[in-house]
Amino acid sequence: MEKQFENQFIGGEWKVGNDLEHVNEDKNPYTQETILSIQGANTEDVDEAYRAAQKAQKEWMQQSPQERSTVIKKAAELMAEKQEEIIDWLIKEGGATKIKAGLEVNLAKGITEEAASFPMRVEGKILPTNTAGEESFVMHRPLGVIGIISPWNFPFHLTMRSLAPALAAGNGVVIKPASDSPVTGGLLPAKIFEEAGVPKGLVNVTVGSGSEIGDYFVGHAIPSFISFTGSTPVGKNIASQAMSGEKIKQVALELGGNSPFIVLADADIEEAAHALIVSKFMHSGQICMAANRAIVVESVFDEFVDKVVERVKKLVSGDPADEQTVIGPIINQKQTDQIEKMIQQAQESGAEFLVEGTIEGQVIEPFVLVSEDPTLEIFHEEIFGPVLPILKVKDTQAAIEAANDTEYGLSSALFTKDLNQGRIIANKIESGMCHINGLTVDDQPNAPFGGEKNSGIGRFNGEWVLEEFTRVQWVTTKSGKGRYPF
Repeated sequence: MEKQFENQFIGGEWKVGNDLEHVNEDKNPYTQETILSIQGANTEDVDEAYRAAQKAQKEWMQQSPQERSTVIKKAAELMAEKQEEIIDWLIKEGGATKIKAGLEVNLAKGITEEAASFPMRVEGKILPTNTAGEESFVMHRPLGVIGIISPWNFPFHLTMRSLAPALAAGNGVVIKPASDSPVTGGLLPAKIFEEAGVPKGLVNVTVGSGSEIGDYFVGHAIPSFISFTGSTPVGKNIASQAMSGEKIKQVALELGGNSPFIVLADADIEEAAHALIVSKFMHSGQICMAANRAIVVESVFDEFVDKVVERVKKLVSGDPADEQTVIGPIINQKQTDQIEKMIQQAQESGAEFLVEGTIEGQVIEPFVLVSEDPTLEIFHEEIFGPVLPILKVKDTQAAIEAANDTEYGLSSALFTKDLNQGRIIANKIESGMCHINGLTVDDQPNAPFGGEKNSGIGRFNGEWVLEEFTRVQWVTTKSGKGRYPF
């Protein structure tokens, strides 16, 4: 199968890309070994992919809800059958630990199983009307073709999170996976749906450099919707292109995060410390929902920090294929260098480091730092690595203010034994998701996933993604003669 993944997947065929100047070297981020090489796609390939999706979609949307549901259920079954193969790819291509890879497959399977119910959940309405002899209907129709740009951190799940619902709603799809995860973010999902029985050309994958096909992929005249998961600067550019191109497109943007993890005076300190470790260090912190910073009231600060440090020192770093490993490699050297720079800036700014790991290759051992200065730059950046900054604040009100002192608003967590007070505080936190006495990292197939402010627009999962991936059409029927103003 690896040889097959050296190709693009366009129009139901595995074929060599037409970009003769760019070859995508898919590397293992831990060993630096080249897994496979993929001849890049160019604009001709993108155009062919979109046209194939457009043609196949017209057939797909005419299939009955049950027929579409059957295909999507089959895809979920194939994920279960291929679970170990998918986990292996996530480890060697993305540096995922076995813990994270298993979680990712289950998340992808969950949203695909949920999407299998969507064809029977696309409903309309009958509206009252003041016109005699008229009936008024609201219908939900497929958008047509959806372009998906997926990230490298949870590539398999975050592609499936758009791909399965898009197909369920009757759309065709073209995927542009991240260059660091072309297989798990595009080619492997496409292979699963090919085996599940989607019509030829309905799902397409174009692996290519952003400089060669990025703008063309977004600005193309065929897609009606672009689903993007990635950084905020890139997301802003995609939104601009989607509105200014030949055809105005809708977008769903799941962007950066700076998730606060708030610990109040009445929190269960042991439980909070455990939850913070998982929220921060899952996949080496390379998750948009990761607890980017902890905010702790001063009355429990010392006790909480001691328990966190104790747990952090027990975390195992190294080979992601080892079942004991929690901290695996950073995805590439560029990301590694950026994280190292953030650490150096925090040291120069006077933060106190309680845990200082080593950096070997692309493996960064955990760092923990504390400060009472909320203006410290590291509290305002998305770290995307195993570096945990902890801010000491005076009280609950100061904690809320610190939590909202960011351009982002994706996820958040809050630890308190007073659940009623917790819900009141949650309403004051400017984030799309807030988990009281839980992880910042949570994604459930029937719950709305998305952020506020510069963390993006749109919602994924459940009925919310169905709204995103369909268009509303108002239809009226009338019998008899009309009454017109002239």
